Amino acid sequence: MRIGINPEKFNKEILNSSYHRVVIPVYIPHFEGYFKDAFEIFKLNIESLLLTIHKKTRITIYNNNSHDLVKNYLDQLYNEHEVIDQVFHSKENLGKINAILASVKGNIEPLITITDSDVFFKHDWQKEVESLFLNFPNAGMVSPVPNSIAYKAFASNNWFYGLLGEASIRFEEVKDPQAMKKFEDSLGDTVKLYSSSHLEKYLVLRKKGAKAVMGSGHFVATLRREVFDLGSNSPAYIKIQGGVENKFIDIPNEELGFLRLSTLNNYAFHLGNVSEKWMNDEFEKLKVRRSNVPLNDIELFRARPLPKWKMFLGKIAQKVLLSNTLKERYFNFLGLKNARNY
Repeated sequence: MRIGINPEKFNKEILNSSYHRVVIPVYIPHFEGYFKDAFEIFKLNIESLLLTIHKKTRITIYNNNSHDLVKNYLDQLYNEHEVIDQVFHSKENLGKINAILASVKGNIEPLITITDSDVFFKHDWQKEVESLFLNFPNAGMVSPVPNSIAYKAFASNNWFYGLLGEASIRFEEVKDPQAMKKFEDSLGDTVKLYSSSHLEKYLVLRKKGAKAVMGSGHFVATLRREVFDLGSNSPAYIKIQGGVENKFIDIPNEELGFLRLSTLNNYAFHLGNVSEKWMNDEFEKLKVRRSNVPLNDIELFRARPLPKWKMFLGKIAQKVLLSNTLKERYFNFLGLKNARNY
């Protein structure tokens, strides 16, 4: 039985005061072994984020069946901070991608930042990321952490844009090689990502004074929501690895005709699972507050994906220029002296 008319039928429009949402999946099942410092690391993640975002940002945290102390902490955050407007609790660990998909599909912000729970945000990360979307309207994915080896991973659209489009490509000196080394160290002692030449120079797209590093990782990245809207509609059946992030993030961004970029400077740290003194030192720097002003520019939301024929040419250009036959000579031409091991 129903009596009367639901008043919301006369209030159809959804009014939204934010345009940028940050989604954080978190899984901390206990505080032993691998997860010994995970809770402290996660607190740095949240607190650094709260100190560095502008007023048109909202935060979603998806709890993948973490320990009760973590759950209680999340509920406390929700009650204390207006910008944390969504906290979801799952009684099962559904994995990172399903947590992201569940969070994104129910929101309407045009920009979505996805971040691991062990990321430390620095001042100006949001301004610099949003500026790249404004200066490169073809961008679909932007990271605040440059990565000099990401120039060929799901980045064929970048190659068209830099060779035949509106930009040019050159090697430039890495602005913060120590930050890149910190990222490498955060992955574990057995992981060596970078050679000495990777820490010296990276490939840069240049367009009318704007610059962006070619490619990006996805432990923290901001995406246009179209990547999620028009990407795969199926759930993820693998929690992590196994190409699951490629399927739901990297491939849709490339196939939709978007660029994949990073900021030149380093604006976030991957902390890993061990708390170290330098992390607290960095947090002390954040306490000197800065003004975080939203861009409020309508052009920010006007995506300009590349058409299919340009995407096809980009794939060909990347394959030819990065082949064993041409890569060294081409990289020499772009300004890299020691190109053999790059």
